[in-house]
Amino acid sequence: MKLSAHRFRRNRTLLLSALLLALIAGFTAGAQPEFVGCSTQDLTPVPDTAAFSPAATAFAEAGSGSATEEPLPEKWVCLTFDDGPSKTTPDVLAALNTAGVHGTFFVVATDYNEKYLPLLTEAAAAGHQIALHSASHEYSDIYQSSDAYWEDIALLKERIAPYVDVESIRYLRFPGGSTNTVSRRYGGKGLMKQLKAEVEQKGLQWVDWNVCAEDAVGGHPSADTIYRNVVRETGQQTNCIVLMHDSASTRTTAEALPDIIQWYTDNGYTFLTVAEALPLS
Repeated sequence: MKLSAHRFRRNRTLLLSALLLALIAGFTAGAQPEFVGCSTQDLTPVPDTAAFSPAATAFAEAGSGSATEEPLPEKWVCLTFDDGPSKTTPDVLAALNTAGVHGTFFVVATDYNEKYLPLLTEAAAAGHQIALHSASHEYSDIYQSSDAYWEDIALLKERIAPYVDVESIRYLRFPGGSTNTVSRRYGGKGLMKQLKAEVEQKGLQWVDWNVCAEDAVGGHPSADTIYRNVVRETGQQTNCIVLMHDSASTRTTAEALPDIIQWYTDNGYTFLTVAEALPLS
């Protein structure tokens, strides 16, 4: 017996709904999708192609309560950029300079970005903060031991010394953040705790983040996606350190910057460098 058109459409809708519910049930009961963004999952040794672990309160533990001559504004944000300089850097600087905003650049000095290192001089002259990240950004090398880590930092300082005053740089960001777990593969479970203590003993300050743009994940997210990621992760937070990237593969970050800056401006945030927000005592 043939079904009427109305009954056919109704049955098809019920069937599709049942299939969707079954898929959802199987999905939630089975393996979960790989989380992309800033997760606490183990990192890969490939620089900036996987998620970085968040450290939502680590910057407070690292010294955000230091005394300052003037109190910080109620709402402030630091725009930070890892893994530059690169061919993307001029566009990032242009967006920041046009808006009159100073950023903080956690830089690398690899064989791949040597020709862009002179851009550090331009960035520093414009009032942006230069901070340390890594010479190689190879987790398997730098996290072999404490000695290996500090050798990497020494090499980084040597390579950028012609362009900035390295002796005045007091801030750094660990590749993968201070809560990363990938370092355990190479230097053992206690390595990061040791490195953080050594950083502080040397009068330096390590800096994490509590807002991640997720701009270095696979798939090359669009400028609009990066903007929405920043807005979503900021949420109701009033003090934000935003992790973005300044690498050759993250050009859409520069495209997103004007909208990101405008959003923070419209919502009453003051833009600070990390040194301004987290001054060393």
